[in-house]
Amino acid sequence: MHSSIETPDTENMRMHSSIESPDRKNIEVVAAVIFDAQGRVFATQRGYGEWKDWWEFPGGKIEPRESMQEALRREIREELDAEIEVHDLLCTVRYDYPRFHLTMHCFRCTLAGNRFTLLEHEAAKWLEADALHSVKWLPADMQIIDNIVSSTQAGASTSVASAAQE
Repeated sequence: MHSSIETPDTENMRMHSSIESPDRKNIEVVAAVIFDAQGRVFATQRGYGEWKDWWEFPGGKIEPRESMQEALRREIREELDAEIEVHDLLCTVRYDYPRFHLTMHCFRCTLAGNRFTLLEHEAAKWLEADALHSVKWLPADMQIIDNIVSSTQAGASTSVASAAQE
């Protein structure tokens, strides 16, 4: 399986080369990497499908004529019955799953309130940066986790908390 991650700062930074196959379905989605004021990250556990019980960032497919930010707000309403504030693009992950190629645009977000209801996931939790590896993340989402952990280790946790307080 091939994957790559692009950040706004280093769009051409490749972890592995990504190979798009013409016989593989291409899926483009958005994901909300939701931070709270303490810099914790919101994780949701899938309650359905082939990847049931794995953890992910909430989000989903972009509908025709929707911006990425609009799609993200709609998906969070549908999945969590919550409103979010969409901040900057954190990274774009490209990952080859066995049955499809995924392009996932990941945005730094905050909840617009403290209320949410799980409508599609079986569990959710707030994780400190040092606990991000304590759950079984979907392979594509794991690319984001590595990005967050390395940013935190580089001293970026202060800027994460600042963005959450905006």
